[in-house]
Amino acid sequence: MDLLTRIRGPRDLDRLGLEQLDQLAGEIRTFLVEEVSKTGGHLGPNLGVVELTIALHRVFESPQDKVLFDTGHQSYVHKLLTGRQDFSKLKSKGGLSGYPSRAESEHDVIENSHASTVLGWADGLAKANEVLGKDDHVVAVIGDGALTGGMAWEALNNIAAAKDRPLVIVVNDNERSYAPTIGGLANHLATLRTTDGYERFLARGKDILERTPVVGRPLYETLHGAKKGLKDFIAPQGMFEDLGLKYVGPIDGHDIEALESALQRAKRFGGPVIVHCLTEKGRGYTPALEDEADRFHAVGKIHPDTGLPISTSGLDWTSVFGEEMVKLGHEREDVVAITAAMLQPVGLGKFEEAFPDRIYDVGIAEQHGAVSAAGLATGGLHPVFAVYATFLNRAFDQVLMDVALHKCGVTFVLDRAGVTGTDGASHNGMWDMSILQCVPTLRIAAPRDADQVRAQLREAVDVDDAPTVVRFSKGAVGPAVNAVGKAGGMDILREAGTDTPDVLLVSVGALAPMCLEIAALLDAQGISTTVVDPRWVKPVDEALAPLAAEHRVVVTVEDNSRAGGVGSAIAQSLRDADVDVPLRDFGIPPVFLDHASRGEVMAEIGLTAPDIARQVTGLVAKLDGRYESRAVEPVRD
Repeated sequence: MDLLTRIRGPRDLDRLGLEQLDQLAGEIRTFLVEEVSKTGGHLGPNLGVVELTIALHRVFESPQDKVLFDTGHQSYVHKLLTGRQDFSKLKSKGGLSGYPSRAESEHDVIENSHASTVLGWADGLAKANEVLGKDDHVVAVIGDGALTGGMAWEALNNIAAAKDRPLVIVVNDNERSYAPTIGGLANHLATLRTTDGYERFLARGKDILERTPVVGRPLYETLHGAKKGLKDFIAPQGMFEDLGLKYVGPIDGHDIEALESALQRAKRFGGPVIVHCLTEKGRGYTPALEDEADRFHAVGKIHPDTGLPISTSGLDWTSVFGEEMVKLGHEREDVVAITAAMLQPVGLGKFEEAFPDRIYDVGIAEQHGAVSAAGLATGGLHPVFAVYATFLNRAFDQVLMDVALHKCGVTFVLDRAGVTGTDGASHNGMWDMSILQCVPTLRIAAPRDADQVRAQLREAVDVDDAPTVVRFSKGAVGPAVNAVGKAGGMDILREAGTDTPDVLLVSVGALAPMCLEIAALLDAQGISTTVVDPRWVKPVDEALAPLAAEHRVVVTVEDNSRAGGVGSAIAQSLRDADVDVPLRDFGIPPVFLDHASRGEVMAEIGLTAPDIARQVTGLVAKLDGRYESRAVEPVRD
């Protein structure tokens, strides 16, 4: 690591010759494999942008020039070149973020971890430069996968309107976002990668047209006769230059000299320019290149030589959902699946294998996915749209106005709900139950264990006149939490054991084991507690209000924002039912949470069994006229 250890900032690159730059690129790849294998992180994307990032920082003067990444998971090399070379606690508390972070460096302009937004940022920054008379450059690096998002094209439409406003757009084209990039844009970019693009295009067209009755063959012959026109159509200017954007490329994204030359030309041009770079995701690391699914897009802790996981966890929530989807697919021909460029991460890989004609990857386009789901439902199918909880935020208007308003039977399955931890503020699924509370007719299920994931997914797809949501956590799913009784549609997880119980504890989703621990701690303090799992948290079960009236205090515990969450909805339902019982809601405060492990985040926000039990003990003591709060210790076996 002779050269890498000498790089403390981008200008240290200026004194290196071409041979040294190639050596540096090799050192960076070695560093990434060795360090990310210890912590986990986004390995494949960063192995692919080493030379590109070096060239960017040689040509442009960060932080005066603004270099932006979309998405930010491809910024590890940028971190290394801007003085951040301690990866020992990557994505852990007190360590580097897995995305750009303003708190870490002045070189990080935007904390971009949701795709397709960088061109909007770049458009605004370029406009600001124009108004303020600045000659700083704005450079937006966007992956070809992120270009499947509609926001990117809205921004391009605006960027192209100002032909003399400088802005450099670098398309990092590796044919992938998580998995291979899909859609019309991806197909077009593919034709630019090789010189035989026309022939492959024509061959595909011939195959399709010759199967078309009556008009197919004559139309093919007409197109074949227009060979020159077709070549022009699939050439770069057929897309980008027609938008009014100067196009440079395709450029070998691993040739530093070629990259610098292209970027220098773009820098000198007095308007918007696209530099199209061809890169290889996972470059230089054989296990990544052999991983056809996603080229080691994101890895846990792995052995650096083999790429194999250091340890394996138990059954995870995502796999439970994925297996049940396959069973549903066999039982119901109307069930189809939708993913937004995340087939494997959301557990739909096996469904695709079993039913390749019943799954739709819409690209990084959650808004389109939701509207398309409404169309599928209206057409007589039942779509299941599997998406990270935090990504559904992007499609709220479509859930409200296209799915719910039209009474469409669409099931949204929200993976990574609640505190996810290591990916930081943008990836905690802490807003979904608050945002969705105001959607009329929508129903939300929060399964507490694997059995409930299976059962509630089936209940959700049985609803054909309204949207349904099934949300679950990230990582390993714990043992089954069995019910001891029923109250309406709710499960009683623990009886208070007395005719005059103190606390009704409402447990939401995966927090059921913790709520049972809270009840045990309260019992040790002489506070009788009933624990109930609503299962469906929206709408509030009608049986909850009369059950609450039998208790002195209602406590809700949810892995979601307290602002407008399940606790707020239950409080409103009690008021509507004229049940005047004190309610205390525990959840996530309305703040952006720093990256750390899930357990560390939960401890920081006080969402642990001892913390909650201590506060509930104090609340009951006040009702008894005793204001002292006795210490609450965890129950020991």
